[in-house]
Amino acid sequence: MLQAVHSRQRDATGIFDAHHPPAPELIADCVHCGFCLPTCPTYLLWGEEMDSPRGRIYLMQLGLEGQARWNPTYVSHFDRCLGCMACLTACPSGVQYDKLIEATRAQIERHYPRALPDRLFRSLIFALFPHPRRLRLLAAPLWLYQRSGLRRLVQRSGLLSLLPARLRAMEALLPPITATALRHPLPRRLPARGERRLRVGLLLGCVQRVFFADVNAATARVLQAEGCEVIALPEQPCCGALLVHAGREQEAQALARRMIDVWEREQIDVLVINAAGCGSTLKEYGWLLRDDPAYAERARRFAAACRDVSEVLAGLEPRAPRHPLPLTVAYHDACHLQHAQGVRAEPRAVLSTIPGLEIREIAEAAICCGSAGIYNLVAPEPAQQLADRKVQHVLATGADVLATSNPGCLLQIMNGLRRAGSAMPAVHPVELLDASIRGTLPPALQRAMSTRDEHTP
Repeated sequence: MLQAVHSRQRDATGIFDAHHPPAPELIADCVHCGFCLPTCPTYLLWGEEMDSPRGRIYLMQLGLEGQARWNPTYVSHFDRCLGCMACLTACPSGVQYDKLIEATRAQIERHYPRALPDRLFRSLIFALFPHPRRLRLLAAPLWLYQRSGLRRLVQRSGLLSLLPARLRAMEALLPPITATALRHPLPRRLPARGERRLRVGLLLGCVQRVFFADVNAATARVLQAEGCEVIALPEQPCCGALLVHAGREQEAQALARRMIDVWEREQIDVLVINAAGCGSTLKEYGWLLRDDPAYAERARRFAAACRDVSEVLAGLEPRAPRHPLPLTVAYHDACHLQHAQGVRAEPRAVLSTIPGLEIREIAEAAICCGSAGIYNLVAPEPAQQLADRKVQHVLATGADVLATSNPGCLLQIMNGLRRAGSAMPAVHPVELLDASIRGTLPPALQRAMSTRDEHTP
């Protein structure tokens, strides 16, 4: 009897199981107009219809109808999608491609037997990146690898060429490890300066917490200066963003429940997020946990309190005095901020409060830099092509500094700048605001201003 029921469920959903297959009603919203094509990174690279959003939606429909099979060709078209969500912005019909691709990827992870090397590499990624404590343990030998000169020796020796492309990409993306990566720099509570305006939680992130700890510290200082009491809970888990985007639904849901449990104990007005990929997932917790009767409503309330740091700061009348920062800044819109969250004006508005700072727009602003969660690790070749394309547009602005609001974008573009032989620094926008408020520049910005002054007639 159970086998008959299972058979009917599979027949109703084609090759997909009955647990949230790509929804036919969402697929039907696509009128195949093609407005998504010019903004799709993979279509831009290859011009292949099945590697465009509407092509992938067509493949989903074939899957629902049972006219497709779980094979490498079918799965590869979904694996090649960066999940950048540029198609959300471009689509005039409001197609919810984000929900469709995430549902399809969850189905892939449940039903498609990946090759052993692929499984092992993905297992390595997810055994490491969503775990800040493991990353912090790794930071010490990586710091030694960089500071001892061993990295330069390895790079010059040609040994890296013997590694698989994915491991070479992982090594190339390694950021400069600082002393702050080896410790917990933020106290649990930081008081507001002056009269308190908000009590906010600060999402510490995983990669952000360890390798971009200076960004978290700058975020906390800026919020304090603008009258926010900041709560930085060290026990907060990974938000699950990488897992959601890779189709590992149950693991992501477990982390979402833990995140809600941790923050519900705190009386905060807003949870402030300074990583675009994390923000897009946190704001969708209500959807992620929609089937959980114990968490569905709590998840919706929690998601409603999540804001990108630029949204919070843009909503507060500036209180802290700004010192001039005479720099030109190329601002890169992180995909999961501009497309998934629809946040574009706020970062520019916040940067515009800095005296002397000039924002320069980057050509092809809607096109992904190739980072896209774990994409630059599992698909390093197209990711590098997109990074090189982005870097050329960045350099064409003639700006002193690049600013972007996501750690993955920072790693990807920093690596691209190194390949291009450019010394342009890349920072989070909140670091520029922090520098202006404090009147002291971090070393990267000092170098940028020094170089600019040397070339100014």
